Amino acid sequence: MDATAEAARELRLVADPTRAQILRSILDSPDGRVLVGRLAEGLGLRQPTVSHHMRALLDEGLVTREPDGRRTWYSLAPAHADRIAEMLGSTDAAVPVEPILDRVVRDLGDRYRGIFSTETIERYVRESYALLASRPAAGRHLPSLAAQFAADRLDALAHEADEARPNGVPEVLFVCVQNAGRSQMASAILRHLAGDRVHVRTAGSDPAGEVRGSILTALDEIGVPIAGEYPKPLTDEVVRAADVVITMGCGDACPIYPGRRYLDWDLDDPVGRPITDVRDIRDDIERRVRDLLTTL
Repeated sequence: MDATAEAARELRLVADPTRAQILRSILDSPDGRVLVGRLAEGLGLRQPTVSHHMRALLDEGLVTREPDGRRTWYSLAPAHADRIAEMLGSTDAAVPVEPILDRVVRDLGDRYRGIFSTETIERYVRESYALLASRPAAGRHLPSLAAQFAADRLDALAHEADEARPNGVPEVLFVCVQNAGRSQMASAILRHLAGDRVHVRTAGSDPAGEVRGSILTALDEIGVPIAGEYPKPLTDEVVRAADVVITMGCGDACPIYPGRRYLDWDLDDPVGRPITDVRDIRDDIERRVRDLLTTL
C-alpha cells in the first residue's frame, strides 16, 4: 500500500467518532494503554461495541495488544502513534494546524488528480476546516474531519457533473438543525439497510460539535453503526448533488433546486430526551426510512 492510500485509510478510520474517542482515550491515558472494559464504561458504550472497533483498529495495525494474565491491554502502534496524534489534534494549542492541512491538500490532490485543480482542493480543505472549527465544542480531531468533509464536498461536486457517479445510485441528503440526532439516525439506518444501492449524506443548518451519545446508544441497540458520520454544516454542493432531500425541523434553511425530490419529516428532536423517547424517535425514523427505500 502506497503512502497516499495508507494516509487515506487512516483518515477514514480516525474520522469515525467512536474510534476517534478510543484512540484519544489511549493518547490521554497516563501510561498510554487501556482495557476494553474500562474504556467501554468511560465512553458509555457496550463492551462488544468497543471490542468491535478495537478489533478494526488492531486489524489495520493502528493499535497493538499486550496480554496480561486474564486482561489485555491496548496501546497505539509506535509506527502510527505520531500521525494519529497529529490527525486527532494535539492538546497543545501551540502546535500549528497549517502543516496538517497542507498534507491533507496533498493527499486529496493525489486522489482527485485530473478532476480538480490544487487551488480548488486547497480552498475546499481550508473552508471545510473553518466551518467545522466554528461549531460549538468542536472536537479535537478537526484535521481528520476537515479532510473527510472536504472530500465529501468534492465528491458531491464531481457527482453533480456526473464525474465518477455510479450509474443508477440515488443520492439522499438528510438535513436537521444540529446534524447530531435525527439526520444521523436516518442516514445510519438507510446506509445500513441499502448498502451501496444508495449514497447517503447528512448536514445541519446549525451543526453541533459531535453526535449525541444517546443517538450512538440507540443505534448501537439495533446493531446500526454510525459509519464515521459527524455533524457538519449544510453546503450548497451537497444539495445540488442530491436526488432526494429530506428535512427535519430545519425550516427553510435548505435551498430549493429544480429536479430534486423534497420531503419534510415531522419528527420530535431527541436532544435532551430520555433514552426511552430517543428509542421511539429511532423506531419512527426506521419505519420512514424503510418506506423511503421502496421508492428509490
